[in-house]
Amino acid sequence: MPDETQPSSTESAAESRGRKPLIIGAIVIVLVIAGLLYWLHARNYESTDDAFIQSDVVLISPKISGTVAAVVVQDNQSVKAGDVLVKIDPRDYELAVAQAQASYNAALGQLDAAKADLDVTRVSGDAAIDSAHAGLKSAEAEAARAQADADRYQALYAKDEISKQALDQATTTARAAAATVEQMRSQLRSAHTAPEQVSQRQAAVETRSAQVEQAKAALDQAQLNLSYATIVAPVDGKVTRKNVQVGQQTAPGEQLLAIVQNDPWVVANFKETQLAKMRVGQPVTFKIDSHEGYDLTGHVQSFQSGTGSEFSLLPAENATGNYVKVVQRIPVKLTFDQVPDKDHQLLPGMSVVPTVNVSAAPAEAAN
Repeated sequence: MPDETQPSSTESAAESRGRKPLIIGAIVIVLVIAGLLYWLHARNYESTDDAFIQSDVVLISPKISGTVAAVVVQDNQSVKAGDVLVKIDPRDYELAVAQAQASYNAALGQLDAAKADLDVTRVSGDAAIDSAHAGLKSAEAEAARAQADADRYQALYAKDEISKQALDQATTTARAAAATVEQMRSQLRSAHTAPEQVSQRQAAVETRSAQVEQAKAALDQAQLNLSYATIVAPVDGKVTRKNVQVGQQTAPGEQLLAIVQNDPWVVANFKETQLAKMRVGQPVTFKIDSHEGYDLTGHVQSFQSGTGSEFSLLPAENATGNYVKVVQRIPVKLTFDQVPDKDHQLLPGMSVVPTVNVSAAPAEAAN
């Protein structure tokens, strides 16, 4: 019996040794196929862990100096555009408005008086010219009559028909009439200066008008400064970095707080070698480190016009010293397709892993 079973065991061992290369070959083939499939899939996607959430941050500063009367908001409070944030004591600015209003009213009164004076000068000037013309004609007629009487009396006196006293009286009357004519001519010349007086009054009106405009500008500025005493939110967002307290003295430009807007996006620093097929509008999926399992979608919005090192505080000087080529990174702005819900807040600085489908046709990029 042993002699009959021995060849059978040898056969099994030989068959077993013959199957091992086949199994190993099959495994290798499967691995190669899997690797090829993975490579074919992976080459259509570009990803990076050098990516962070960004949002617009609006710094809130006063435009006027004063004492803080009230702080209406708290840290991390949500606000809407137009909500009151801080109030500055307005009393000094209310007094300035009252003073500017009084100056404006006074300027208006002076302008009205100047306009009335101009109207009177125009009317009285025309009347004075007409009156002077009439007076001159009357005086000339009276002077002609008086001179005629004097000439006639002179002839009568030569014939001894009248007394010397009568002649002297007639002569005096003629001279007085001639003087009246000269006086009326002087009045007419004076009346003809009315246009110059009108021009002077017109200049006075224009000066008063300019003073009114100046007073109105001062009033508008005072009212504007008073409005600045109430600081409101310019945008929707959340309050952060609050650095203001009641009673604090503020100055223009001093940072009181900041508002982080509710419009997050992602800045992903891709290697320049990853951008060959990346285009604006291609779809992106985001994995948020702080929200595991909460994935979002978006699109490539734009590429920065330069590498990150080019806009650093101390850009590299590649033309000096020894040069070692380093793959540069390009900041790429990625936007979300939907607004994250309140339970998954995306805050500036949070880490994100975006994956861009570089094989997809670019969709229309959002502005």
